[in-house]
Amino acid sequence: MIIKEEFLSRLRKIFDLNHYEARVCTALLSRGVSTAGELSNISDVPRSRTYDILESLEKKGFIVMKIGKPIKFVALKPEEVVERVKKNLIVGAHEKSKRLEQLKGDEVLDELNSLFTNGVKFVEPSDLSGSLRGRQNVYNHLDMMVRGAEKSIVITTTADGLNRKMEVLMPVFEKAKKRGVSIKIAAPITSENYKVAKDLSKVAEVKDLSGFGLKGRFVVVDSEQLLFMLLDDKTVHPNYDVGVWLSTDFFAKSIEQMFDVAWGSFTPLAKVKVK
Repeated sequence: MIIKEEFLSRLRKIFDLNHYEARVCTALLSRGVSTAGELSNISDVPRSRTYDILESLEKKGFIVMKIGKPIKFVALKPEEVVERVKKNLIVGAHEKSKRLEQLKGDEVLDELNSLFTNGVKFVEPSDLSGSLRGRQNVYNHLDMMVRGAEKSIVITTTADGLNRKMEVLMPVFEKAKKRGVSIKIAAPITSENYKVAKDLSKVAEVKDLSGFGLKGRFVVVDSEQLLFMLLDDKTVHPNYDVGVWLSTDFFAKSIEQMFDVAWGSFTPLAKVKVK
């Protein structure tokens, strides 16, 4: 059986399959009903692995095992497979989420916190840094930083970045404000994001930096943590965006001080006029 690798690659990504699973699955679809030995021959998957692969596909909802001897496997309609996989994903995600919620009051979390707290005491502050690849990972980390903020959050972002922060971070901004955290956001204000800026002004002080020729994407939290982007969000695909996180009060305070100097020159939202 000849199946284009490009097609198999798409199947693997869509259904979260490994290479052998994709080959066996397509082989069975082409036959309808088949034995493990037959599938091994037509899919070029080692016979020693075929039963494990078929068992995995059965658990994921792709196939059904037929009772009898020799054991045969039955392919399901692709539409049915999609529904089964979707249901399994929802159930699996719900179960994992439930386990994680239960972990909050578990002694395991206390042990993990103890390991982290005691371990951090022996780590140089400059070692608490990392690179974040992909915009989703960046925002996950930013969400964590905002949730842990105690005093202040300063943000410089782009016009599009302002829209994204409203969509992703508004709930944690609201909670931060209730904790008494000061939030300042500087970004180019345009007719496309003016309404977003108005909504954000309910939880933060928002100013327009248009006309100053400044381009930057960074966040400083509590004058201790800094997260800055390396690339222009207009030219980079979200999957390839890169952020750098640093936990160092020396550098974070320096950036925040420069932000404060420029902050006084930016235009308050109330004075912004958009066409």
